[in-house]
Amino acid sequence: MTVKKRDLKKQSLTDRKRIDSMKDEEIDLSDIPELGDNFFKNAELVLPKPKVVVTLRVDADVMEWFRNKGKGYQTMMNAVLKGWVEQHRT
Repeated sequence: MTVKKRDLKKQSLTDRKRIDSMKDEEIDLSDIPELGDNFFKNAELVLPKPKVVVTLRVDADVMEWFRNKGKGYQTMMNAVLKGWVEQHRT
């Protein structure tokens, strides 16, 4: 049987809705080990670096495509650029 990408997306969206609707008490935590005092003693809070505000010229069709993706399109643009940079770093 071949699994198609569109079928995975449908299943993923369904699972996301089911998980989002679950109450905390319904989540099975039995396979998650307890975190001891040692974990918290050595834990370190790492905050993400703030974004830089820029003015950027892009082709109208590119901007339209991202805007049509809806809320979060600027975050998506950042992810695309970040992925390209990571692939091309030497």
